[in-house]
Amino acid sequence: MATKAQAKKVEVAPQVKAQPIKAAKPIKPTWEIKDRIYYLTDNKSPLTLTIPCRHTKKHSLLYFDEENGKQREIRYATNQESPLVDEQKGECTLGHIQFANGDLKVSKQQQNLQKLLSIFHPLKGKLYEEFSAVEEAEDDLEELDLQIDALVFAREMEIDQAEAIMRVELGSSVNSMTSKEIRRDLLLFAKTNPRLLIDLANDDNVQLRNTAIRAAEAGIISLSQDQRTFLWGSNGRKLMTVPFDENPYSAMAAYFKTDEGVEVFRSIEKNLN
Repeated sequence: MATKAQAKKVEVAPQVKAQPIKAAKPIKPTWEIKDRIYYLTDNKSPLTLTIPCRHTKKHSLLYFDEENGKQREIRYATNQESPLVDEQKGECTLGHIQFANGDLKVSKQQQNLQKLLSIFHPLKGKLYEEFSAVEEAEDDLEELDLQIDALVFAREMEIDQAEAIMRVELGSSVNSMTSKEIRRDLLLFAKTNPRLLIDLANDDNVQLRNTAIRAAEAGIISLSQDQRTFLWGSNGRKLMTVPFDENPYSAMAAYFKTDEGVEVFRSIEKNLN
């Protein structure tokens, strides 16, 4: 008699319960022991400038501790490790914080002063900054990129637009310049002040102002002696009244954008060409 085959037992590996992944704690930036340089902002460089080194009624030197939600008083004591008053012990010897010719060099041995200036002092970012070679390189790179863009822009610019921009910079002396002189000065302008050149090139009022000035110089239009009225040069008919306390040619540029002014602008352009 046939016997039933016994079913094989299959061993199943024990299931391991998945553990929740813990979020990595943010790593606090480490404090680097090194010599540091601080400089006054806005290119200030007085012979000497002393900034407050302790909290007084006149000068508030308080640091808001976000972890504790408290204001903490700070002061520069040369014989203390911490610039925070509540961490200082015993008698304190106060020091002076003085910039000479616009900067202040603090050696790595003066960690208390460095931390006060780099972390706690409320005038950081307002009166002075800490020098950073990386940030300086980034700023230089940004300025060089802007300069290159402005030079390329200037090289490819039409002569009429170049003349309009240089008229803003040089005034009526542009009239006696050749096209090559205008282009040369435009490239030099792009090199020394690239941001302003790009701003002027994108401002359509600059071109319109230049058209109005050229038209006045050519006698197509005229400006009254009191600089309040523009007239047609051919028949003295009134074109527009300049608003009070406004540059006449800026006012004319704005007028060119109106429905009536567009026709005047087209007529002037035909006469100029």
